[in-house]
Amino acid sequence: MPEQGRAAKVPHNSELPVVVVGGGPAGIFAGMLLARAGVKVTVLEKHEDFFRDFRGDTVHPSTLDLFHQLGWLDELLEIEHSKVEQIGLRIAGEQRKIADFRHLPVPAPYIAMMPQWDLLDFLAGKARQYPGFELRMGTEAVAARTDSNRRISAVETKAGEVLPARLVIAADGRRSIMREEAALPLKRIGAPMDVLWFRLDRPEGLGPESFGSLAAGKFLVLINRRTYLQCAFLIPKGKADEIRAQGIDAFRNRLLGLVPELDGAIAAFSDMDDVKILSVALDRLTRWNRDGLLAIGDAAHAMSPIGGVGINIAVQDAVVAANVLAAPLARGDNPDPLLPRVQQLRARSVHYTQMMQKLAQDRIIRPILQRDQPIDRAPLPVRLIDTVSPLQRLPARLIGLGIDRPHIESPDAYE
Repeated sequence: MPEQGRAAKVPHNSELPVVVVGGGPAGIFAGMLLARAGVKVTVLEKHEDFFRDFRGDTVHPSTLDLFHQLGWLDELLEIEHSKVEQIGLRIAGEQRKIADFRHLPVPAPYIAMMPQWDLLDFLAGKARQYPGFELRMGTEAVAARTDSNRRISAVETKAGEVLPARLVIAADGRRSIMREEAALPLKRIGAPMDVLWFRLDRPEGLGPESFGSLAAGKFLVLINRRTYLQCAFLIPKGKADEIRAQGIDAFRNRLLGLVPELDGAIAAFSDMDDVKILSVALDRLTRWNRDGLLAIGDAAHAMSPIGGVGINIAVQDAVVAANVLAAPLARGDNPDPLLPRVQQLRARSVHYTQMMQKLAQDRIIRPILQRDQPIDRAPLPVRLIDTVSPLQRLPARLIGLGIDRPHIESPDAYE
């Protein structure tokens, strides 16, 4: 790890920084890897801190392996977290196992449930040790500026400051301002559901695994956070306001009986203000770049919460972006001809992941939410996966490692 002010071995171009808009996992990871290669980077985060409740907290085996490649995994896992080693479904009162991560060929074969603000604090701390890295909190980007050739060459902040940039990386989420400013074409795939997030006390006697519970018209996901359960209740798209208006008693009645062990905790749940709405989107850009700008993460492709893969897909984008761009940027090369290569390398993973999510939405979630007849048994594929335990490794690999999992190939100028 470098000391502040130590000269990089790779020639350092100090003319202009790469400006990364968005201080989420993809933005900070990309900025960190570029700074590690000797590139000057400024990351803009519009909030004053990282604390946002019910952000995605799933750190998948693929992402944990990236920290292992950097030599930081043991230190990361010192942060308080819980482990998801298996995923199950409860259907018609029967518990079925559908994914087992314990056999994945990685140093940490499980999903680490870790508050995202802790993950971001850890990443930011590591990134700040590189002399070229700057993280500016409370700095909201509101517009992109172009030069005489219509190349994006600067970012304007809400305070009116104009920051010149060698390259702008848009990592500012599914409502990306930079994506809109760049007029990048968006394909909307759609989703039949939204998600209500809330917490319940975790009763004694409930098994350690995280699982989903299905019934006619209802789908509840329970994530074990050791001392409590993080709950996701799927509802038909656009119904959140109606459910809120019905009040807490009606909401409790929707949940009662789905997992009988939780009925006591549900009865004690008393305030609809503790229920947060996640508006689910599934979309992707058909072009991730224009001269001077590259979109990654949710700014390039919003993922459904199915499988909790969004953070991990976004971080993989950051890794590939650094693999393609870090060394040329450190040499002072023009990055524009290289930008389409990032999308080319990531397109298959994004497309297939979204295809599987849409299939799950259309074939499983939508029919369950529309169903009014009781479910009397688990579908045959679920029963088969539960019975033949080696089959549980395939969904675990797809969820835990993804498709075309990248490795860090960008240079370390301070090694």
